[in-house]
Amino acid sequence: QLLEAKASLSLAQTRQVQQAKAQMNNMVPKKQFEQLQSSLREEQRKAQQLKKNLHWQAEQTCRTQEEHERLLQAAVEQAEALGHNLRSAEAALAERAAQLEDTQAQLSRNELLIKDLREENRGFAMALQVAELRQKSTEEKNQLLEEQASALKQLIGKITPASLS
Repeated sequence: QLLEAKASLSLAQTRQVQQAKAQMNNMVPKKQFEQLQSSLREEQRKAQQLKKNLHWQAEQTCRTQEEHERLLQAAVEQAEALGHNLRSAEAALAERAAQLEDTQAQLSRNELLIKDLREENRGFAMALQVAELRQKSTEEKNQLLEEQASALKQLIGKITPASLS
């Protein structure tokens, strides 16, 4: 029964690991995936070592039924702990995927804002060019008017003494 339970546990863990790998490949950056995969391999190695230890202990010692039940309970607890670790890793991956989706959405919004700002900036640049041309034209007209005003002052200055005499 212990061997059957261990085989079932191993099969279930293998399936869970395969599912987790498939999910991790699609949801997280490669570096983080490799770190999680490395941690998972370490946990699997530990679990395998624990299984080997349990098996060796069961074969080396013919203990009473109570002892076998204790070993089985320890294996179940370890399996539960591994299952918990796997669920925690899946939750962390799901959270990271959600964060990445949020970040991608924010980047898309920012790109649209930048595009809008560039368009608005182009409009401002064109308006500035028009304003600069108008200012230059106004300055030229002012210069011409100042020259005309100066000429009129000179003319008035010449006419006034002649009309007084």
